[in-house]
Amino acid sequence: MGQQEKVATSLAGAVSEGISASLVPVDEELARRYPGDPGTRQPVHTVYVPGDVFAADTVRSWGGRALKALDELGDAASFAAVLGLSDELAGPVYDRVRAKLEREPVEDLRVDFEDGYGGRTDADEDAHAARAARLISEAYANGTAAPYMGIRMKCMEAAVRDRGIRTLDIFLTGLMEAGGLPDGLVLTLPKVTYPEQVTAMVRLLEEFEKARGLDAGRIGFEIQIETSQSILAADGTAAVARMIDAAEGRATGLHDGTFDYSACLGVSAAYQASDHPAADHAKAIMQVAAAGTGVRVSDGSTNVLPVGPTEHVHEAWRLHYGLTRRALARAYYQGWDMHPAHIPTRYAAVFAFYREGYEQAAARLAAYVNQAGGDVMDEPATAKALSGYLLRGIDCGALDTAEVARLTGLTRADLDGFASPRRGDLTATAQ
Repeated sequence: MGQQEKVATSLAGAVSEGISASLVPVDEELARRYPGDPGTRQPVHTVYVPGDVFAADTVRSWGGRALKALDELGDAASFAAVLGLSDELAGPVYDRVRAKLEREPVEDLRVDFEDGYGGRTDADEDAHAARAARLISEAYANGTAAPYMGIRMKCMEAAVRDRGIRTLDIFLTGLMEAGGLPDGLVLTLPKVTYPEQVTAMVRLLEEFEKARGLDAGRIGFEIQIETSQSILAADGTAAVARMIDAAEGRATGLHDGTFDYSACLGVSAAYQASDHPAADHAKAIMQVAAAGTGVRVSDGSTNVLPVGPTEHVHEAWRLHYGLTRRALARAYYQGWDMHPAHIPTRYAAVFAFYREGYEQAAARLAAYVNQAGGDVMDEPATAKALSGYLLRGIDCGALDTAEVARLTGLTRADLDGFASPRRGDLTATAQ
């Protein structure tokens, strides 16, 4: 080896040390506010079922009705023709959709005590909240639960605040009495307008945790964005960013409320949709506010149901499929489904999204890991995105761990490491 070249510097070591010391508070703030993705599974959809309708067989019933809708269409070729799937994707997507509907038709279910629930007496809502707790506990105990389940309570506005708090108390207490809070528990706080309402939810959960001897911070919740004030506050700031901060680490998601938000802006009912420019603007603000915080963004839904004459069913399926694919391309990996017949097209869109791109993603990631080059020059941040893409495909059933491992040479743990690096790893690797 040749003689090592000498390098010269002009700054004393104390300069670097002083700058580092001055930035310690910033380092700590970055770590607190932007911990990165939690590395856990994100469901591809959320199904809302009114509190008076929710039953022990709801998940299985939705799966059965979704399968019936798929079977009424015919076969893989017919399904592909309706949705415009390529011949290459038709068989694999159809087979995986069927398998998913049989194995795990619903990934996330919210028992609704808000808009979808309607007006009920206090006695009825008490009973339905208690029943929801009992049935969800039983479902997790006997293995029939969706991976994620919980309730959407009423909001923190004055007219319904006490009722919402009581329903949440009954529900959580019922879960505790039945054996404890399940790991897949998810709560949704709707119609949030001011960060102070998020703070109120935090205080409420703190008091419940103290009353039941739970670890501080055990209970998280989603924030539903349904008002213009939640996007742009009166002072011109992005209120949704302040809401994430107000949640004090408990916020798990931001859910777009397509129709309430559109109506709030005066959008005519016929034009209220998740691809309306107003909806796109709101979700873009949500996405930027949530980036790096570990809080995930969910798209809304379509209210066009695939029911009635065959022609209308097919049109509704094409609409839902297209909106889902559009959302995935914009990095909204979750959405709402309002009817069992939406589920086949939800999974078809999701599975097609991952299956049509996984070979290229795997090849790019393998080239990056092996420093093999190729026709695309990827960086650590892109390796993170590629790994996240493959992991989401595996988690929902679009991809198999074995086929991804065969193409990348990486284990699930390897993919997790690339997808959720510790803060500073990307910068260090890039240098």
